[in-house]
Amino acid sequence: MRHVAWLVVTIGWLATAFADIGDLPRAGGSVDAPAAQSARTDPLSHTGLPSISHDATASTWPGIPEVPDVTVTTPNPATEQELAADSLSQFIVHHATVHYVSTATTRNLARWRGGKQSICPLTVGLDPGYNAFVTARLRAVAAYVGAPVQSNRQCEDNVQILFTNNPKEAMDDVMKWATATSTFGIRYSGGMKDLLAYKSDHAIQGWYITTRGGARVLNTDVALVGLDVLPVWPQIAQKYLGSNALGTRLGGSSGSGIGIGTVILIVDTTKVGGYSIGTIADYLAMLTLSVVQSPDHCDPLPSILDLMSSSCGTREMPTAITAGDLAFLKALYYRNTGLGPSLSRAAIQDDMMRQFKLR
Repeated sequence: MRHVAWLVVTIGWLATAFADIGDLPRAGGSVDAPAAQSARTDPLSHTGLPSISHDATASTWPGIPEVPDVTVTTPNPATEQELAADSLSQFIVHHATVHYVSTATTRNLARWRGGKQSICPLTVGLDPGYNAFVTARLRAVAAYVGAPVQSNRQCEDNVQILFTNNPKEAMDDVMKWATATSTFGIRYSGGMKDLLAYKSDHAIQGWYITTRGGARVLNTDVALVGLDVLPVWPQIAQKYLGSNALGTRLGGSSGSGIGIGTVILIVDTTKVGGYSIGTIADYLAMLTLSVVQSPDHCDPLPSILDLMSSSCGTREMPTAITAGDLAFLKALYYRNTGLGPSLSRAAIQDDMMRQFKLR
């Protein structure tokens, strides 16, 4: 099964991908233009897959203007207090959650699997330098944790990040694709449509398009394999179907072949004015690299996803990807060949404990 991650940040036009690196505002560090942004002008060209990049109009970044170095550096280590009790277990649940009753969670956590399910990001909607930075930072984080990244900068983008002040328009385009009978028949019709629809209460929204099938689909075009559409913010019901489980009526696939095929993320620029582009880029990177369906939690072990959580109260928010985030992602992509299932949550926890030298 394959997962596709789409990121939309409403701000700019695809042509900004041609930015010369001299346009990239930086506080320090360097990045070459090819590494920062693919020199593509056409939208996602997979047959049968949606694109949100074609209508983007370049816009100025509304937040803090300083842009950090693209290079991923080691963050401050987790403290004993942050790692106490079951904090690792809770962190993993909230960073790799499958809220779908039909999907097992043992050795079945979605990830980019390699081959044609390797990451190729594209950022649009901002001025060229900012677009280039977000794309370069996502590539850098992915490479740092061992996730498969397309080396060819002319690759067909499967991570779309759109910055816009009109997120509903972009999300409606994806909804039309997902609910069209020519795409999934009637799977996302009726009440199911409402579970995918745009909600105005989050600054960053989007979908994962996940893939089905085992290793045989790794070299198959994403549009030609079985797909599921999963929202970043699913509507979760307590005691789903009369049980004590959490769930949603959107079904996910099961088996050992779940993959991320496409990610679409949409950033509402009217709601991110208080943040730096580096902070938002790391938030987007975390959403892209794992199917995160509970980003509103605030665990003892800090995460960049705490940034917009309503559960953290007055606790100081991270401004960059954290030690916990990187340890989790390294464990998720540990020995990732795309040929077999992912690690179980328990195995990911053991791996993180070794990284934190608790074992």
